[in-house]
Amino acid sequence: MACRKWCDMMRKTAEGQFLPMPALCRDCLNTFDAGARCPSCHGPRVKEHEELFDLSIAHMDCDAFYASVEKRDNPELADKPVIIGGGKRGVVSTACYIARIKGVRSAMPMFQALKLCPEAVVVKPRMNVYSAVSKEVRALMEELTPSIEPLSLDEAFMDLTGTERLHGGPPAVMLARLTKRMKDEIGITGSIGLSHNKFLAKVASDLDKPRGFSVIGKAETLDFLAEKPVRLIWGIGPAFQASLDKAGIRTFADLRRWDRQDLSERFGHSGERLYHLSRGEDFRRVQRNAPVKSISNETTFFEDTASDDILDGHIWRLSEKVADRAKAKGIAGRVVTLKLKRANHRILTRQSQLTDPTQMADRIYRTARELYDIVGDEGPYRLLGVGISHLTDEEGADLSGDLLDPQAEQRARAERATDKIRDRFGSDSIIKGRSFR
Repeated sequence: MACRKWCDMMRKTAEGQFLPMPALCRDCLNTFDAGARCPSCHGPRVKEHEELFDLSIAHMDCDAFYASVEKRDNPELADKPVIIGGGKRGVVSTACYIARIKGVRSAMPMFQALKLCPEAVVVKPRMNVYSAVSKEVRALMEELTPSIEPLSLDEAFMDLTGTERLHGGPPAVMLARLTKRMKDEIGITGSIGLSHNKFLAKVASDLDKPRGFSVIGKAETLDFLAEKPVRLIWGIGPAFQASLDKAGIRTFADLRRWDRQDLSERFGHSGERLYHLSRGEDFRRVQRNAPVKSISNETTFFEDTASDDILDGHIWRLSEKVADRAKAKGIAGRVVTLKLKRANHRILTRQSQLTDPTQMADRIYRTARELYDIVGDEGPYRLLGVGISHLTDEEGADLSGDLLDPQAEQRARAERATDKIRDRFGSDSIIKGRSFR
């Protein structure tokens, strides 16, 4: 039905007749001339746009992914604020939209989040479960296009160029069908951003969450961006934002007034990127299986700390998170990195290369702890991060053990056994004592 209506529209266009603005019902997938409600199912979830059926670069972002999975698996949480994270000294991994309304945000210290939303239910992350759900979502994407570029477990770019004949409908219809199947078959929701390049598709997906479907067309790009803040550009953190503020650049319109060469001279390689993005230009292609260069996690402390116990506890929790992600992705790293930010914002980074790649939390922790022991007395610190890089396939990882530590192999066997128990009985079934520091 949707295909027939869409083809009718295309014939009208070919004949040169006037074509009203196309619209799509996101519930029944009917396409029609623009209107407040779908003429087929009378539903209100209608998306209309002049270029709705002409665009093919999309960004799909699951809505509060970890929290959505927990609510799916435990219906008693459906109407409650849910925070995913560690204990009182931990940080928020993510939060559902009910908790976000109260001001809870990712990376916020847990005690601060609970002050803002004391009625919240705190759930420890179950990375293996989230990874399994992510694979289910990825399988649905694969039915639409092979051009998929995952950014994390819960978001990905897709290029649906040239898939109209294969699916009998334009990318917009297929994307609406994707999110409908995610809800019906997997039990989670997602938001779609549709545009003519990756940058704008990513911007669009954040415009109307949750369960959003936003479109940024070619014709409207410059006007749409003009008064938007430049912080929409990925990679602009507080330090870079301060540099832009100093140069009088706060909006895309401000940025567009700068000459290309002046931007390059002022901001180096980033200046060229800023010049193009200020005009809505992004020439990057959607890259299938783009290589992951590193896996890391970091936390910012509410108050600067030099406490060895507190920092040691964070090193362990971050090492566990890195290991969980590495195991979920089936990869291992040969280099362990420790990142520390001092109270004066000076960043210290230390690395250690292993004899063979690892994905084991115990080995990552012990290596990171050794790096901390070298610089630990330079605190207090406001941020701590742990990561692995020089990534390889997990086959061949953690084979040699540690000749200087005869207990290393025994701890590795214990960790693998622990992983199996957690897979079966939940992440809280076994918790190391140092996790409570």
